Amino acid sequence: MSVEESFEERTRRFEAEFLWEKGTPSYPALRKVEEPAGEVRTPFQRDRDRIVHSKAFRRLKHKTQVFIAPEGDHYRTRLTHTLETGCIARTVSRALGLNEDLTEAIGLGHDLGHPPFGHIGEEALDRALEERAGRRFRHNEHSLRLVEVLERDGEGLNLTEQVRDGILNHTGSGKPATLEGRIVRLVDRVAYINHDIDDAIRAQIITVEDLPAEEIALLGPTGAARIDTLVNDIVETSREAGDIAQSDEIGGAMLRLRKWMFQRVYLGPEARSEHARVERTLQGLFEHYLEHPEAVTGALADGDDEVQRVTDYIAGMTDRFCIAAFRRLALPEESRL
Repeated sequence: MSVEESFEERTRRFEAEFLWEKGTPSYPALRKVEEPAGEVRTPFQRDRDRIVHSKAFRRLKHKTQVFIAPEGDHYRTRLTHTLETGCIARTVSRALGLNEDLTEAIGLGHDLGHPPFGHIGEEALDRALEERAGRRFRHNEHSLRLVEVLERDGEGLNLTEQVRDGILNHTGSGKPATLEGRIVRLVDRVAYINHDIDDAIRAQIITVEDLPAEEIALLGPTGAARIDTLVNDIVETSREAGDIAQSDEIGGAMLRLRKWMFQRVYLGPEARSEHARVERTLQGLFEHYLEHPEAVTGALADGDDEVQRVTDYIAGMTDRFCIAAFRRLALPEESRL
């Protein structure tokens, strides 16, 4: 490559030669507000960096993945899940000759909108919002709201259209427009099923012997082996299908293992024992902040009302911040000691 070539020219030439024709080229960047091209980063690299440097991304380190405030340093958090998803997704993207930078940016941003206490917290906040205002809370929609509206004191991150699409459609009924987004949507499951098995065994909720024998024999005895099996299957099947896909055999085994995890771990008695406390905490904070909006930090965005402002505030809380806020309300005397 010539030294005189610009970074964009070199990137375009490289992608023209090596990017799968079904992949997403790095140029042109499609943003709501046009920006000059970066001298040493593609538009998707710039998106990735904006996500990593955002406040919402930093808060993920203190947000629940599955186990709330676990006693131990090795349980996953929402941040480590995000990093594991991003790494696996980038591996798949490289193997298929797709845009690794786009895949990575979507992977790092996909769970920014998760509220405290994981999916239990999402259910509780959704219920509170529906009962009070007839609206719904979905973490993928809130992830998009964060990058479009809430970050940078209301300016948003001005991410590319492709990254925003991948963040919004990593779950739910919509299908990502790009193959890179579809990788993240599928790999999100690959990551959490396997690392949640590891955490559930560590928490002594299940044992290795409890795992369904047929699926484990097919996918592999360890998390690393299962991820390797799943990734290889995705790559091989996707090449043949011309889309991101799994084989019936391996994909079916993963879905059965996921169903088993819902029965035994995600919706099991240990997880459900936390539901009442999480519900009481989030419902209590929701009602309190609606009655005392002066306690909520952050200005109203254009077109928003106090209900949305309260929702944004609670959804942005880390687990420990949420617990401390509720404790101050429930135990006011203790908070002054």
